[in-house]
Amino acid sequence: MSKRIEAKNLDIYYGKFKAVEDVSMVIEPRAVTAFIGPSGCGKSTFLRSLNRMHEVINGAYVEGELLLDGHDLYGPGVDPVNVRRQIGMVFQRPNPFPTMSIKENVLAGLRLNNKRMPGREQDEVCEKALRGANLWEEVKNRLDLPGSGLSGGQQQRLCIARAIAMAPDVLLMDEPCSALDPISTLAIEDLIQELKANYTIVIVTHNMQQAARVSDSTAFFNIAGTGAPGKLIEMGPTEQIFSTPEKQETENYITGRFG
Repeated sequence: MSKRIEAKNLDIYYGKFKAVEDVSMVIEPRAVTAFIGPSGCGKSTFLRSLNRMHEVINGAYVEGELLLDGHDLYGPGVDPVNVRRQIGMVFQRPNPFPTMSIKENVLAGLRLNNKRMPGREQDEVCEKALRGANLWEEVKNRLDLPGSGLSGGQQQRLCIARAIAMAPDVLLMDEPCSALDPISTLAIEDLIQELKANYTIVIVTHNMQQAARVSDSTAFFNIAGTGAPGKLIEMGPTEQIFSTPEKQETENYITGRFG
């Protein structure tokens, strides 16, 4: 688990509209990379391109290269479904399946991929994923109850457990704490720090304090104006980006002069 991602001159289109322009970056394994920037600057679009999730919108395509340990994720014959097995995603709002139990939610991805397992193996996978999401002790005695009955923070950790159960190499998180209270946010941030020992983690956040707390590297995206493509302005170690950024645009955003 945990692989290196490299983007080379990546452009992202929705039909004729160029949403993101000329992004080149390296995302290191066993580390947390944060994407920051104002709304509409392309950071979530770029995040979704990492596992081809943006392709659920008709007309979406990319130009350039996106490599996972040297293998082109957009190469000829590459199945997007297989890409999403390797690169899991956790969304902004917790989205457990409301008609499924906690256990069924954890195993949902595996079952959707027609992976059949004996009951004992299902139990082991479920427990391992819930332990990985720091949720096991809270739910081990109610695995057959609906996942929708959990608190917001627990639901988000359940969604992380569902992603972990697929044994991905990379975890993408699109503003995973924006709908949560401060205590739940802290729990997710602590979990992210633990998970990076085994995964490559990429997080989009509007909370710059959160980026400073949880990430090892930070990438700042910006947009020149309405209708213009989002661009990567600067990327580097988080401490350097927040203390001595190289670009004036980055400093202006970090210090609250815009955005």
